[in-house]
Amino acid sequence: MIIEGLCTTTNPDGTINIAPMGPIVNEELTTFLFRPFQSSTTFQNLKAADCGVFHVTDDVDMIARAAIGELEETPELLPAKEVDGKVITSACRWYEFTVVSIDESNQRSEITTKLKHVGHLRDYWGLNRARNAILEAAIVATRLHILDANDVQTQMQQLEVIVQKTANAADAETFEFLKTYVASRFE
Repeated sequence: MIIEGLCTTTNPDGTINIAPMGPIVNEELTTFLFRPFQSSTTFQNLKAADCGVFHVTDDVDMIARAAIGELEETPELLPAKEVDGKVITSACRWYEFTVVSIDESNQRSEITTKLKHVGHLRDYWGLNRARNAILEAAIVATRLHILDANDVQTQMQQLEVIVQKTANAADAETFEFLKTYVASRFE
């Protein structure tokens, strides 16, 4: 199963990279297989530092903005407990991990990890239909270079119907942000 969330890794200059990530996990959430593209900052950081922190969050705005490189400010962070990394304080829970192995034989690497610490900050409320649609729209926004413009437009229109029916004001604003971003890439 794939679970969507945010991964923090440390850049060579000591700053923190925050990226959406969908690792393959088992049902007990005890194994995480990350598959970042080798061209990504997350891949480069995990290869260099051998550790990171994966966050489960219901903050789809942060996920969406991080996905398209528009996270305007770094959220509040705490030091991780067992690895040299940072925890996003607004996350629901986090999973500190070390890298066990990296398979670089494909453009999309496979990084096997070992959990070192699990933490809980607050309950996870889940994602309603609007937030699921926003998550899907964010994924579409990261794939504009490989998707047909008409397919993107169709997908965004379908997702917008869901958002209009079920979103709160903040989530509707996040969807509009993504819709504007996508439209600007096809002008």
